[in-house]
Amino acid sequence: MSAVSPLLSVQNLRTHFFTRTGVVKAVDGVSFDLRPGETLGIVGESGSGKSVTALSIMRLIPTPPGRIVSGKLLFDNHDLLAMRKSQLRDLRGNQVSMIFQDPMTSLNPVFTIGYQLEETLRAHTRLRRKELRAKAIELLERVGIPSAEKRLRDYPHNFSGGMRQRVVIAIALACNPKLVIADEPTTALDVTIQAQILDLLRTLSKDFGTAVLLITHDLGVVASMCDRIVVMYGGRVLETGTVDEIFFSSQQPYTQGLLRSIPRMDLPRGELLQPIPGSPPDMLHPPQGCPFMPRCPYAIERCVREMPPLVRVNSSPTHDAACWVMAPAR
Repeated sequence: MSAVSPLLSVQNLRTHFFTRTGVVKAVDGVSFDLRPGETLGIVGESGSGKSVTALSIMRLIPTPPGRIVSGKLLFDNHDLLAMRKSQLRDLRGNQVSMIFQDPMTSLNPVFTIGYQLEETLRAHTRLRRKELRAKAIELLERVGIPSAEKRLRDYPHNFSGGMRQRVVIAIALACNPKLVIADEPTTALDVTIQAQILDLLRTLSKDFGTAVLLITHDLGVVASMCDRIVVMYGGRVLETGTVDEIFFSSQQPYTQGLLRSIPRMDLPRGELLQPIPGSPPDMLHPPQGCPFMPRCPYAIERCVREMPPLVRVNSSPTHDAACWVMAPAR
C-alpha cells in the first residue's frame, strides 16, 4: 500500500471560522493520505473537526464565516484549492461524492427519486432519456431497493430512513466515483439497518475499487470497515495506524480512552465502562499545547506548552502518534 501514490493527500489543512466572538480553529494542521481502493476511517468525539475536514475536501465550507486558511488538498494530483467553481462542479458527484449523515436533508422533498438520480447522471454523462431511466433503475437495484422501476416515481417521504440512505448512496455512486466521503452515514439508523448500510458500502467498495473516507465516532464501525484509522481531537490528528495497530497497540492516551469507552460483551461482571473525564476543548480558546492535555492522566509540563508532533511508533511505516509521553500499554 505504501508504494501506491495517494488518491487524496491532505497536507497541513487549517480551516478556521471567523465569528464575532473570535476565531474558531476547527481544523488546525491535519494531514493524511488515502490510497485508491482503501477505506480510511476518521474517528473522534463530536467537535473534533471530522466533518469540517470532509467539507473542506469537498470545498463546501460556508464562506463567511469559514475559510481554509492554509494547507494543500491534492486529489488525483490535482490541487482542489486552486480549482474554479466550474471545475469543482464537474468534480463533485463525478469523481468525488459525499454521503451525508441525514438522508432526508440530502434529498429534495419536492422531486421524485427518479428525477434526483437522473439529475446527477445528466450533469456528468451524455446518456439519452431512456438510458438515464435504465441507469437509474440499475442504481436502485444495485443498492438493494426492491421494485426499483416503480419506486422511481416515489418521493423521499415514501421511503424509510434506511431506504432513503440507500437512495443517497445510489446517487453518490451514479458516476462510479474514485472517492466516496461518508460522513456519519449510519448515525440516524437503527442497528439492523446500520449493518445493512455498512455491508452495502463494503461490497460496493470491493466491487468497484472505490476509495472510502468514513467519518464516524463509532470505533465498532471502523473496526469492521476500515483499513487504516485517523484519530482526531481538538482539530488535530493525534494518532494514525492500521486497525490492528490502533486497537491493539495504541500509544496516544486519547485513543486509549476511546477504546476503554467501548461497550464490550467480554467486560468482566461488575466492571464499569471507563469514560474519559472532562469535556472537549473550547475551540475559541484551545489549549496552547496538546489539546488533550487537560483530560490526560499522563500530562507533563511540556504538554502544557507545546503541541507534540506525529512521530513513528515502533518503526512501523503506518503507525504514528502525537504524544510527549507515550502512554503505557493498556
